[in-house]
Amino acid sequence: MTIAAFRADLGDIPVEDHPRIVQQRSRDHYWYSPVLKAKLDHVTAEVVVSPRTQEEVKTVLAAAYRHKVAVTPRGAGTGNYGQALPLAGGAMLNLMNLDRVIDIKPDRVRAEAGIVLEKLDQQTRPAVGGELRFHPSTYRMASLGGFIAGGSGGVGSIRWGGLRNLGSILSVKIITCEESPREMELTGEDVLKVAHAYGTNGVIVEAEMPLAPACDWVDIMVGFDDFLAACRFSEAITAQDSLLLKEVAPCAAPIGQDYFNRHKPYIRDGQSVVLIMAAPVAVEPVLIHLAYHGGEVLYRSDKASEEELRRLPPIYELAWNHTTLRALKVDPSITYLQTRYPTLKHVEKIVSILGDELPMHIEMTRQDGAVTFAGLPLVRYTSEARLEEIIAIHEDNGCAVFNPHRYTLEEGGMKRTDAAQLAFKRQADPAGMLNPGKMIAWDDPGFDLNSGRAWLFQGLAATAGAA
Repeated sequence: MTIAAFRADLGDIPVEDHPRIVQQRSRDHYWYSPVLKAKLDHVTAEVVVSPRTQEEVKTVLAAAYRHKVAVTPRGAGTGNYGQALPLAGGAMLNLMNLDRVIDIKPDRVRAEAGIVLEKLDQQTRPAVGGELRFHPSTYRMASLGGFIAGGSGGVGSIRWGGLRNLGSILSVKIITCEESPREMELTGEDVLKVAHAYGTNGVIVEAEMPLAPACDWVDIMVGFDDFLAACRFSEAITAQDSLLLKEVAPCAAPIGQDYFNRHKPYIRDGQSVVLIMAAPVAVEPVLIHLAYHGGEVLYRSDKASEEELRRLPPIYELAWNHTTLRALKVDPSITYLQTRYPTLKHVEKIVSILGDELPMHIEMTRQDGAVTFAGLPLVRYTSEARLEEIIAIHEDNGCAVFNPHRYTLEEGGMKRTDAAQLAFKRQADPAGMLNPGKMIAWDDPGFDLNSGRAWLFQGLAATAGAA
């Protein structure tokens, strides 16, 4: 009856209630994790609501508040750890119809949350010669709002850092979930109240992002017989301020041979590879560094034939979590971790302990001006208990783990409450209707994040019963 009353207040806003379609739209890439797949496979919304305008978003949120219907905001559903799964059922709020570009300036762009990132660049490039500073490997699918709400960095973080660095997001417009929903414009440090908050404390409907000069990036794949040599080369070129690079990712053997199917003919058995995106002006210096470090060129897009360019995916679709996706297509038992290795010695230590149980995949990034080894290693999964042991091995050796096998903000991040996000939720979502179950501090302020226990949202029991 609650959903029926909610729907009655929506007028002609499109609503989908076919169970199969609703279940499909209730998914993201949570199934990368066998742990989350077991816990969340049954989760589904009751309806999908697809507003066409920001005013219609207000109508939906007012009705949700009035009838106490949970609402989970969703973009393209390219997240990897349940950010967009509706743990309390209710309504899935599909924001992909909000896809207008509002304003383009030489150094920035303002657009609605549902625009696909690639399509955004397709408008900024001819208009002002600019492109987004960085993007996820799902560039051709992911939405602007989804990236802000669920992402952290990506292709371009080698130069520009992460989304939560001040200046990476210039402003965000959200709509609150209240009796009379309000528009709120957040700028400066206030942007961090909703960045990477999974839509738990306001529905993002617009954002203004900085642009970098657009570039015709050259895709390069290079090979090394030794993975640590590949890492040393990657660290060296990333640290060169003179080199304009957008992506550098060393991947240990046998990742390239086993999982990069279309590039496999270019890779020798036992070779570790480095995935690179370089500005044309940087290609020759990169190759000089490569020769110094004893590597070899396997593929260059600027030397490729028309047939190769048609056949091969862009290099960024081998990197970031596309590496995991390509591994899963070959071996469904594979999963992954998100880690940070302070130095190359930390990478070497973990590789020496775990070897081929953890095929190593590194993304070179910059944080606060320093070159960092951001890990997205594959895991040959055997059990949840062993996965926890692998996490403990990292932590015991000074390597941070951002656990992608947890669906809450706190457990997946730094194992602490973001007080500013919690306080903002009290303002923007006083009834707790937005994406319930993702912010532990809202539901269970006393939960001990150091207890070793996984937190379980009580609403999951209700959705399991409905399933």
